[in-house]
Amino acid sequence: MSQKLAGGLTLSGGDYTIVGVVAVVAIIALAIAVVLRKEVLAAGQGTPKMQDIAKAVQEGAAAYLNRQFRTLAIFVVIVFVLLFFLPADSVGERIGRSVFFIIGAAFSAAIGYLGMWLSTRANLRVAAAANEPDGGREKAMRVAFRTGGVVGMSTVGLGLLGASVVVLAYAGEAPKVLEGFGFGAALLAMFMRVGGGIFTKAADVGADLVGKVEQNIPEDDPRNAATIADNVGDNVGDCAGMAADLFESYSVMLVAALILGSLAFGTMSGNSRPCVPKASEPRMSAATSITE
Repeated sequence: MSQKLAGGLTLSGGDYTIVGVVAVVAIIALAIAVVLRKEVLAAGQGTPKMQDIAKAVQEGAAAYLNRQFRTLAIFVVIVFVLLFFLPADSVGERIGRSVFFIIGAAFSAAIGYLGMWLSTRANLRVAAAANEPDGGREKAMRVAFRTGGVVGMSTVGLGLLGASVVVLAYAGEAPKVLEGFGFGAALLAMFMRVGGGIFTKAADVGADLVGKVEQNIPEDDPRNAATIADNVGDNVGDCAGMAADLFESYSVMLVAALILGSLAFGTMSGNSRPCVPKASEPRMSAATSITE
């Protein structure tokens, strides 16, 4: 069985099998992320004082991202409508491009929030593990590595899953529909990366000027309110922003690979293989799982 693609090209049953395998690997990657997350959260949380400071950072980071998401939702809705007016070959392509723009933005926001949420909790657990007298360094490294693994596997899983669903649903129109998916991911990542970076720099300056200069409080002293804000900024900028940025880069890379693959393989024997570039992604995901 084959389905006609743009330009008279076809997508055969074997191509659908490859895409199905990729989708299964994406689900496995997400399952591994869930397992690693449970292992991270099962680690010790240290002293009550450590937990109090960590809780303040967690509350601040969550408040910042929730406020940012409410603002970005306005831009997402506006762009969602504007995408309907851009040129497309069919009404289905217009709808798919706009819908998957929302999905790409939602996935990017989810990855960013996961990066912030888990990092603010893993920071506490890594510090507590490092203080253990017996093998503390190894335990801390394990918790930190697992934390990165959660975000990494989630990025791969959601990226591959989104691209696979588009190819299975739209076939020949998939590269154009995926432009919306990648654009949605890029929009959220840009605001989260830049906004978080500005926030952390402003808080860092506040910690230096007000705390150290005016009140003679050490920069990293938790009594300095700007110190908490500085740590909030590090998590929303370097963790949430970087996680969303990685997802955006990964999604755009998938879109580019599918478009280039469709063009390159489409010139050979009149048969398109837009899903061939995706076949390498499960291999990399499997190799990463083994290292975890």
